[in-house]
Amino acid sequence: MGSLGYNIKQAFQQIGRNFGMSMASVFAITAMMLILGIFFVAMVNINLFTETVKSNYEQMEVFLVDDITGNQTNVLLNTVKAIDGVRSAEYHTQEENLEIFKTRWGESGYLLDSLGDNPLPNSIVVEVDTLEAADQVHAELKQLEGIEDIRYYKETVDKLTKATKFLQTAMLVMMAFLVIVSIVVVSNTIKLTVAARSKEISIMKYIGATNWFIRGPFLLEGIIIGVISSLFAAGITYFLYLKFVEYAGKQILVILSSPLVPAAYLAINIIIIFLAIGVGIGGAGSVVSMRRYLNK
Repeated sequence: MGSLGYNIKQAFQQIGRNFGMSMASVFAITAMMLILGIFFVAMVNINLFTETVKSNYEQMEVFLVDDITGNQTNVLLNTVKAIDGVRSAEYHTQEENLEIFKTRWGESGYLLDSLGDNPLPNSIVVEVDTLEAADQVHAELKQLEGIEDIRYYKETVDKLTKATKFLQTAMLVMMAFLVIVSIVVVSNTIKLTVAARSKEISIMKYIGATNWFIRGPFLLEGIIIGVISSLFAAGITYFLYLKFVEYAGKQILVILSSPLVPAAYLAINIIIIFLAIGVGIGGAGSVVSMRRYLNK
């Protein structure tokens, strides 16, 4: 415990001595993690949308115009059922559509109550007999009156699958690049402290101090920088995403028929992921900075 206390005290003193460079490292790593956060949030929502669409792979959702009457809706529903290739057609009110979304979300369904006014339109969910018949059914549906829009999931899934694979690859490449740059930034910061204490380190080695005893304060210094950067980045990412959900959540729900992942649900995951990355970057940067001063 005494050794741990010594290491923590020394780590904070070293950060204080090189406060300007330490803060520059914090800001640089925070900026890099924000980019990772944007990729992460985008990927989570794309994956959610893709899974939602895949679950309806043999379905089309026909959105009705707002001013359609009850009689017109019944006529339209019977017309849709009579189209060749249609297995079934079911009318959903906007209230039923909202309940469906809540059911999909399971225990998190209550989060959709924050939407206020229900932005979803009335719709008819059409199931086709085979995917081969879907193109013809879609073409005939487009000719009917009283329809505002049609969600044709087959085309969307094909495009999303390709886009998701590309984004996943790009995210991994970007993450690797940013992690390497962050390690270099932390390493250069700690090298200043190591250089200033080079004589002290030589004396400590001469009197028998172990490499890990000498390395401890520098390792904790890097980890502290990484943790501070992680918390800043996680907080900013959460705040920006929360505002995005508030301003664009309803529009995206209407346009894509899929809600955004709630900010509260992502918060814990973002903090855990960022802390893990931050601690790893800080520790690795410290180890790299000490290589020339300690024998491995």
